[in-house]
Amino acid sequence: MSVLALFWGSGFLWIRIALQHGLTPVQITVLRAALGAAVLLLLACSARQRLPRGGALWRRLAVAAFFCNALPFLLTAYGERSVGSGAAGVLHATTPLWSLLIGLALGTDRTAGTDRTTPLRLIGLLLGFAGVLLILAPWRESGGISTPGALALLGAAASYAVAFAYMARALAGTGTAPLALSAAQLTAAAGLSAVALPAGGPLNPFSGFSGADPVGLAAVTVLGVACTGLTFHLNYRLIATEGPTGAATVGYLLPVVSTVLGALVLGERLTVRAVAGTAVVLAGVFLVKHRPKPRTVVPLLTD
Repeated sequence: MSVLALFWGSGFLWIRIALQHGLTPVQITVLRAALGAAVLLLLACSARQRLPRGGALWRRLAVAAFFCNALPFLLTAYGERSVGSGAAGVLHATTPLWSLLIGLALGTDRTAGTDRTTPLRLIGLLLGFAGVLLILAPWRESGGISTPGALALLGAAASYAVAFAYMARALAGTGTAPLALSAAQLTAAAGLSAVALPAGGPLNPFSGFSGADPVGLAAVTVLGVACTGLTFHLNYRLIATEGPTGAATVGYLLPVVSTVLGALVLGERLTVRAVAGTAVVLAGVFLVKHRPKPRTVVPLLTD
């Protein structure tokens, strides 16, 4: 769990470094998806898992790849051009809040009709977005976070929420092994992202990477191999060994890891307002994801 949290949470740091050393958001997106896909393809091959077949399934994978990989990867890289890596990690932690909003809007939230859980989750929803406002500080003329960058990062979190809802319906129960399915999805994401390369800077190994230096290339390599490919694999292993509840707790560590690494490596300022906002966001996410244990009814013994 610690290794997964470190890899996953450090992704925002590597994106920021890659941007500072010459790579564009589109280039980062393509390389990240391609390297992650390569890792998963190797793992799937070693596990003798075959890629899915059939046009219908690949079309569903393309939709999932767009909302779960290509779009949020691009929005995250774009947002981090003006927002620090620590704040980016916190804004990404709002994905469960967007999931609840989508569920309530579409009427698909499973607890919408239960009086015991809905008020608590709605409080968590309001609390989480109040924490986002505290971090962004739109009322401050200086010291607040760039609005376009923050909106892009919030858009990435919302895109993940849309993807999870879609994947639960369209990809669950397909019969394809998880590693092969993830490898196919990231491969599709790399192809979708490559379409945008002409608008985001050339990516030609013979003519260079548009001013990127070795540090930037090393950063995006770590991002693709460790923070994308290996993270997928470790997450599946954690779910298998600890269950979905145990795996979900990693989400609470990501903003902490991104904030600490941003401060230690990049010298990003840690203000009291940012720390307080992070705590409020995580408290809201905890309430949204909270599931009370069902009461155990003990039958009465009678004569």
